[in-house]
Amino acid sequence: MKKLLRRILARKITLPNQGKNKKAKQIIIPPNEHLITGIIFATTALIMLTTLEIAHLIFLKTWNTEIFAAITSITGTILGVFISQKT
Repeated sequence: MKKLLRRILARKITLPNQGKNKKAKQIIIPPNEHLITGIIFATTALIMLTTLEIAHLIFLKTWNTEIFAAITSITGTILGVFISQKT
């Protein structure tokens, strides 16, 4: 999973031509390891909260708004990281 996240979050910068016959150079900047660890932690928390919400629905037959709010905030955080890292 770490390799996939590194490839997804890597920034690619294209430098212009340096001469007449030279091609454009592309530089790949890898993401910070703390960012990768944070995304893995947030994804794990999202999976666990979703499982908890499903269990809450099955056993208590009610919707828990606090768990849903946590799921929504974690989803927004993960999406924000992906959007901001690619721009």
